[in-house]
Amino acid sequence: MKKVVVVGSLNMDLVMEVNRIPKIGETIKGDEMSYLIGGKGSNQAVAACRLGNEVSMIGCVGKDTFGDKILKHLKEEGVNVNGIKSDEATFTGIATIFKTKNDNSIVVIPGANDFCDKNLIDENIETIKSADILVTQLEIPMETVEYALKVAKENGVKTILNPAPAREISKEILKNADFITPNETEFEIISNKTFKDGNELEEAMIAWQNENPSTRLLVTRGKDGSSYVEENKVETMKTIKVDVVDTTGAGDTFNGALAHGVSHNLLMNEAVIFAGTAASLSVTKFGAQTGMPKFEEVNKILNVK
Repeated sequence: MKKVVVVGSLNMDLVMEVNRIPKIGETIKGDEMSYLIGGKGSNQAVAACRLGNEVSMIGCVGKDTFGDKILKHLKEEGVNVNGIKSDEATFTGIATIFKTKNDNSIVVIPGANDFCDKNLIDENIETIKSADILVTQLEIPMETVEYALKVAKENGVKTILNPAPAREISKEILKNADFITPNETEFEIISNKTFKDGNELEEAMIAWQNENPSTRLLVTRGKDGSSYVEENKVETMKTIKVDVVDTTGAGDTFNGALAHGVSHNLLMNEAVIFAGTAASLSVTKFGAQTGMPKFEEVNKILNVK
């Protein structure tokens, strides 16, 4: 069993089902309201745990009802929550999700996630040192992300940076990220370019990879699969076709599954196919974590050992 450490966000997701996203200044009637455990860090931890890894979560919640629910849920999923701090000075992070039939829009209020600082990394440094791989995102302070990646890298731990929500990334962060996993929109922001079509995207990927050879770029492209650069050429791993119910959490499932594949020393194409298959399965149910598959479900399709 491989050890995965996730440093990142924990939120309560308030999901409003609507026929369409309201325009600015418009009020529309919604259909349903759900309260679900979320946050990119929490989602990625659950995804990796369901695939049979030993997962520890480092992050921060408020000392409130939502925080208590998140801790209880993660324990039930099998995630080690000893690295999660309950802070009395703030509230648990909240994500408001407007969900339509085929897509979603999200507003995040960080709350306690902004209290996930370098001290918390130091308090859990032995957990990081003993891990096989560390996964982090950008819903916590950037200096914490940078420090966590640095600590992991210095101790021979492989690292995955999911650059979401996208923002400018320092060379120091990239230096310590073995893998970076933006979607197409996030990659436009990271590369400071816009793409008219797939060809322009792939040209930009090759250029970016050549400029940052120590960090493996992997761009997720929804139903079109996931792409990476191999010998100055873009390789795209197609994904399986499924009936889409809810895309929330698909990218987090991909990252949790990629952590599984990389830590188990799968070849790049195998790890990407594994992660893409897990992500595809995750969108067949409502909720960010509800549809996240177990290893047996992915293995039934891929026959991975």
